[in-house]
Amino acid sequence: MKSITPGGLAQRLDNGATPFLLDVREPDELVDDGCIAGSVNIPMGEVEDRLGEIPTDREIVVYCHLGARSAYITKKLNALGYDRAVNLTGGHDAWRRYSIS
Repeated sequence: MKSITPGGLAQRLDNGATPFLLDVREPDELVDDGCIAGSVNIPMGEVEDRLGEIPTDREIVVYCHLGARSAYITKKLNALGYDRAVNLTGGHDAWRRYSIS
């Protein structure tokens, strides 16, 4: 499974990359924590039923709160042929800490 750090993602976004940002957290988690701008929320348990909403023609950055659920979903997507799916190391928590520093 491939992964990307918050710094690596920030650099890619700053350079104009447009990955599909897949937030697999539950909706109630978004209220407290917010999300990465431009993300699409598909809760972990709904991903397989909503594969049609996930593009196959661009990089997919999967994230959750701390990175464990998104790692699981990234592996599942890779197994389903989504070769460009990567996990955000440390999840949204790491992204938020990186963005603040």
